[in-house]
Amino acid sequence: MNNCIGSQGSQVSRRRVLQLGVGTAVLAATSRQTRGALPNAQLRLAMFSANVTPPIGHPCMGGGIAPAGRIDDRLGAHGIVLLGSGEPIVLVAVDWCEIRNDAYDRWRHALAEAAATSPVRVLVASVHQHDTPVADLTAERLLEDANLKGRICDVAFHERAVTGVAKALRAGLAAARPVTHLGTGMARVEHVASNRRFTDSSGRLRFDRTSASRDAEAHRADEGTIDPWLRTLSFFDGDTPLAALSAYATHPMSYYGQGGVSCDFVGQAREARRAVNPQVQQVYFSGASGNVTAGKYNDGDPANRARLAERMAAAMHAAWSNTKREPIAPWTFRSVPLELKPRTADGFAPDELAAKLVANTPPFQQCLAAMGASWHARVAHGQPIDLPVIDFGPALVVLLPGEAYVEYQLLAQQLRPDRFIFTIGYGECATGYIPIERAWQEHDTNLRDWCWVAPGAETVLTDALRKVLEAR
Repeated sequence: MNNCIGSQGSQVSRRRVLQLGVGTAVLAATSRQTRGALPNAQLRLAMFSANVTPPIGHPCMGGGIAPAGRIDDRLGAHGIVLLGSGEPIVLVAVDWCEIRNDAYDRWRHALAEAAATSPVRVLVASVHQHDTPVADLTAERLLEDANLKGRICDVAFHERAVTGVAKALRAGLAAARPVTHLGTGMARVEHVASNRRFTDSSGRLRFDRTSASRDAEAHRADEGTIDPWLRTLSFFDGDTPLAALSAYATHPMSYYGQGGVSCDFVGQAREARRAVNPQVQQVYFSGASGNVTAGKYNDGDPANRARLAERMAAAMHAAWSNTKREPIAPWTFRSVPLELKPRTADGFAPDELAAKLVANTPPFQQCLAAMGASWHARVAHGQPIDLPVIDFGPALVVLLPGEAYVEYQLLAQQLRPDRFIFTIGYGECATGYIPIERAWQEHDTNLRDWCWVAPGAETVLTDALRKVLEAR
């Protein structure tokens, strides 16, 4: 397994980490209540992890910040494969900023081939730490073909990473375990998340509460619209825990842009949990958190990375301790196509993007234009985004594309209040931000660049969520 606790993560004390692992007795007590249930011998679960750390010099955040100058933490791709109920289903979280367009297709096809399943049943999600790669192969080739300075990703490294993860998946299949029980647990995360949108003391509406906010007004204002709950979905073979999948909606950065590749505080919390329960596959997903950051509680002091990691690890421990288990039944899978229109106003039309792919455009603006052009090409090709759901009966897992705003995660819970809704964000990231309509009306300043969808996305995504979540 990858060790993602580097020089910053070492500040999370061993004593505190051990304190966060005492939930095993609670789970054992819960398991005794369901021990008599008959397992379905066909249902199995495989686990895999692989190293996806970029080489020194690799672009980070799509060329928007300093490239990799040192490796503070190794980056990992951690996942599971569900077997025995229809074609296999793959779930994997990658410690990268984003995977977009044909790069996303490459991940799904490679892992589908390794798992002997269909690409639509491969759910790939980026965790979205910023000191990590963005992958968009078409965009990178546009830059290379025009001999521009802007760079998004190393195509050869990307292929090595994908094939390495596929190899790890194949190896994991050979050690698949029976899965007899499903667990669900929740815990409130204290002093981490806050919405970018807040009202300052003068009554002015602002959208600049970033991951590291030094403005006292950003710290004083209330948290705004967030989902305060971390959710953990877990799998067991009898009394033996196999995997714990956790999800929480916040941008996962304490600080970034200083050249240190890092899985940041969420990855360090995940690895702290792995250190306590090394036999359990720990997978962390960022929820729908396009408009949620740690800015109310974080001023960018590097020491805050360990503090935020400790708060996340505490919530993971609490959700594990609160887990309720029940016999697992055959799961089902469904997906609906999501057709989001590309943005064409404000310099986002194809010809305007092409005009920026010239030498005198600043390198990061070249990268943004290339990513926009890549998304336009995908849409013109008639390829919709898949919106998948795994239905376990009492729990539903839904994967949202891009940097969906947290309101979509809350909407999913409102649509199915009878179920445990486990929302994953940052699936196909070609869209960038997917705001709610109010954000356009209020002139949300975050939509100036990293948003490639047109207004109206809220209606499209809401209708698709209703269709895929409410299917009976």
